Amino acid sequence: MNTEMFKTPMELAVYQLHNFSISFFSSFLGGDVVSVKLDNSASGASVVAIDNKIEQAMDLVKNHLMYAVREEVEILKEQIKELAEKNNQLERENSLLKNLASPEQLEKFQSRIPSEALTPMEAQELESSQQGGRYSTVGSAV
Repeated sequence: MNTEMFKTPMELAVYQLHNFSISFFSSFLGGDVVSVKLDNSASGASVVAIDNKIEQAMDLVKNHLMYAVREEVEILKEQIKELAEKNNQLERENSLLKNLASPEQLEKFQSRIPSEALTPMEAQELESSQQGGRYSTVGSAV
């Protein structure tokens, strides 16, 4: 690039910014090159034209990103909905199985589960059921 053809540092800066902006956005958008010709005067009109092109390119990038984000949000919302439904179904099945299981089966099953895997509520229920079981056997022996 011949810097002697620019009369002021401002003209050179505008030219460099133009080349950077166009090459950056064209590579980002897959090769669609927008050409803006600069004359050596780098008049105020050409600076405004470059600013407008840069703003248009940035708006285009913003729109593409917003569209991609919206799509991703919709996909994630659907996954959350599916997981919530599956969670509800598993909770209902768990409740049903607990109701159908005998106390001995529950105790045998819960003894296999490490206490770290239990929620605080389940650990409390397990502890109270074990204490209740001890007291009832002591009471029945008397």
